[in-house]
Amino acid sequence: MAAKKLLYSEAISEIESILMELENGEPDVDHLSEKVKRVNYLIQFCKDTLSKTESEIEMTINKSN
Repeated sequence: MAAKKLLYSEAISEIESILMELENGEPDVDHLSEKVKRVNYLIQFCKDTLSKTESEIEMTINKSN
């Protein structure tokens, strides 16, 4: 079975969820490193997605000119 493709909106939602969890209480030290790594991955995913989308939009606009 193929893995579900992560969407930008899902990544943002997961980042917000993890941050709220960390802000609302003392972080679980046993899982803190995993959460920080996951947020870092999600942030990079979002940056890459935005960059790719920007490039695609610029190419589309340039083709129409």
